[in-house]
Amino acid sequence: MRSDRLVAILLMLQRRGQVTAPEVAKELEISERTARRDLDALGMAGIPVYSVQGRAGGWRLLGGGRTDLSGLTASEARALFLVAGPAAAATPEVKAALRKLVRALPEPFREQAEAAASSLIVDSQSWGSSGATNQPPRFLDTLQNAVIQGVQARLGYVDNAGNETERIVHPLGIVAKGPSWYIVAHTDAGRRTFRIDRVSSVAVTDESVQRPENFDLAESWHEIATEADRRRTPVEVHAMCAPEGLGYLQTAVGDNLEIGAAATDGRVAVVIRGPSEYGIAGHLAGLVEWLEIAAPQSVRDHLARIGTALTNRYR
Repeated sequence: MRSDRLVAILLMLQRRGQVTAPEVAKELEISERTARRDLDALGMAGIPVYSVQGRAGGWRLLGGGRTDLSGLTASEARALFLVAGPAAAATPEVKAALRKLVRALPEPFREQAEAAASSLIVDSQSWGSSGATNQPPRFLDTLQNAVIQGVQARLGYVDNAGNETERIVHPLGIVAKGPSWYIVAHTDAGRRTFRIDRVSSVAVTDESVQRPENFDLAESWHEIATEADRRRTPVEVHAMCAPEGLGYLQTAVGDNLEIGAAATDGRVAVVIRGPSEYGIAGHLAGLVEWLEIAAPQSVRDHLARIGTALTNRYR
């Protein structure tokens, strides 16, 4: 992953003081072209990396790559951790590297660098057609800074019905869900999630965030996303599927499928979720050769009616 490489390159610069693209390429087993792009990306992210031309040239870290990384300003340290440390994207290796890097940062920078690394979740799978664009929403940077700084914010917010309200929130983290952006926040009514493109105004306060004990953004978002998926697909169908039909079933229903244990006859227990009984029956009607619905009876009834209609039309 690119985030792994960016952290690895920075640590190489810290350790050696200067590196060349061929050295980076050899150590990380990438092409020289990729190494140059990554070195340029560090500079574009605000990290004080600069190139030295000539026979003895290469890339250097401003400040000589000292052990305490004092060449980094607070905002530059935050920029690095935002680029390299999204909580859902970082591998165990990059998380370990980030922990080492935190220990090398000057004390005043550590807290905000750690906050930046854990302030963002990237969830690439979108929720259907959300109407959102790939452009970052207007108040994204302001809200992410509030998360990192640990301060409350006053939001103007437009709900699904078009009603605008104002509320005080305690920003806990930012989530990129497909093309949409969300802020997870603590409120007087408990944990809430707000779509950032519906935020109409933001006023950051000087009041500190009240962070729930042992809060973890990744775990919290998993709970939120699971509950949201269940609300969107409230119908739960229990069935037995022949092994040779599992691939067709997965193609038909995608992530709304849970595969269980195999029975003595070789068939596999499955749970399928969908938004409506008739809709899920329609999806499953073409799989009757491999699939036997056990419950609910209402879905079985829909399938029987669909079967009768097919027979009447095509016999």
